Amino acid sequence: MPRALILRHHDEDRPGLVGDALESRGFEITVALLDAQSPTPTLENVDLLVILGSKHAVYDADVEAAWFGRELALIADADQRGVAIFGICFGAQALCRYFGGEVRRAKDAEIGWFTIDAESGSPISSGPWFEYHFDECVLPDAATIWATSPRAVQAFAIGRHVGVQFHPELDAAQLAEWFDAGDDVRDLGLNPEALLEETRRETPAARLRSAALVDVVLTHTGQF
Repeated sequence: MPRALILRHHDEDRPGLVGDALESRGFEITVALLDAQSPTPTLENVDLLVILGSKHAVYDADVEAAWFGRELALIADADQRGVAIFGICFGAQALCRYFGGEVRRAKDAEIGWFTIDAESGSPISSGPWFEYHFDECVLPDAATIWATSPRAVQAFAIGRHVGVQFHPELDAAQLAEWFDAGDDVRDLGLNPEALLEETRRETPAARLRSAALVDVVLTHTGQF
């Protein structure tokens, strides 16, 4: 049975729709927390490393000193072992930075459900996908862009690894947990109740899109 290690950075984060899709495709899933208080997990017998989002920025020197430096070392270990990486939001930005790209504050945040623009020949669906980010990737030369939006690169591949700026794991229950944990989008002029209601409507279709995306990732990483 193939094994996926799913790296989260907050207690309220979970694999969600991506985890469901991986399990339905025969993966055994282990979820590990990586923060300043937790140890670095091992990649022994791991076939796929999934890195979830974070409230922090990959360019924050204090975050790097506290724990993100260990995450970069884990990415290096995965790459050297031949373990494929699927980076989501912060995870995609971590991939970008590790392989020599730049991550910087975006001119505009993207929060909510957005349709993205797939490149010609790209395997990525145009969505809509749920976005929750304030930063953007400037990709290294080794990357291949799969999708963009007017505000940011949305999906890319670097070798066997795949990064997406959006949140394919998200369903209504996950968004509610984020809001309960203190993410207050009212400060950004958004209505959390309206976002939750829209997410409840989108979740059934998002489940299908996320499963199809997992198939794309597994095919690209050579596990299908």
